[in-house]
Amino acid sequence: MERGTAGWGSGLLGVIIFSGSLPATRVAVADFSPIFLTSARAVIAALLGAALLAAFRQPLPERRDLLSLALVAFGVVLGFPLLTALALQHITAAHSIVFVGMLPLATSIFGVLRGGERPEPAFWVFAVIGAVAVAGFALHGSGGGTPAGDLLMIAAILACGLGYAEGAALSRRLGGWQVISWALLLSLPVMAAIALFTLPGAWSPITAPAWIGLAYVSVFSMMVGFIFWYRGLALGGIAGVGQLQLLQPFFGFLLAALLLHEPIAWPMIASAVIVVLCVAGARRYA
Repeated sequence: MERGTAGWGSGLLGVIIFSGSLPATRVAVADFSPIFLTSARAVIAALLGAALLAAFRQPLPERRDLLSLALVAFGVVLGFPLLTALALQHITAAHSIVFVGMLPLATSIFGVLRGGERPEPAFWVFAVIGAVAVAGFALHGSGGGTPAGDLLMIAAILACGLGYAEGAALSRRLGGWQVISWALLLSLPVMAAIALFTLPGAWSPITAPAWIGLAYVSVFSMMVGFIFWYRGLALGGIAGVGQLQLLQPFFGFLLAALLLHEPIAWPMIASAVIVVLCVAGARRYA
């Protein structure tokens, strides 16, 4: 019971932190290229991870963990940040946030495939209905979206679900912050090379909001959020705690409206409510 409560509390903190990722990315890509933003945030977070690993004298991961760490790096260090940065050149942050509604289903599927979890059949009924509600919203549109942006967001969600589930399973042995730190270090040589190759031609035109956006996605989205999120998934279960992601659209809507002054259309809110209700039912059978 205590592990479950701690897992849900830690997972909720992770979701709150992640809620600022898409609005911050939307601000940052106004001045930075998506590829530079993706690589720079990974490099900054990797340096923070290296400092933590050195400070706490963490042992090197075993050889059997390298594939899992590579999948984590592919999903959450490269795939999700790059695909969302590309998508946010075509769609608004508020529109992209609704796609987070697909994350619980994607995470649960990969939790079964990679984490060995076995939710009850009723879980999948609720999870699929919720995902269909989000897909229907994307297809019919609500303003602020394009087909290219929507497809990029769907790809981002699949990559993220894989990274979440793989990292959560590995966190049971290595610990949450250790997993994301090692995954970042594994990807550091490639991401550092990409960052150097895609450096902005001039720094003076880059505005303060873009720098703040880069700082947020580097420190909080790429490092601090994962410390809480992987701990929550490891303690409370991938399928169960993963449902907390459905709260992320509400936090994200609020941030997009307050910080970016983006309009929040009623279909966005309606689709999010439907999905949350579906996931509330799914949580019972996780």
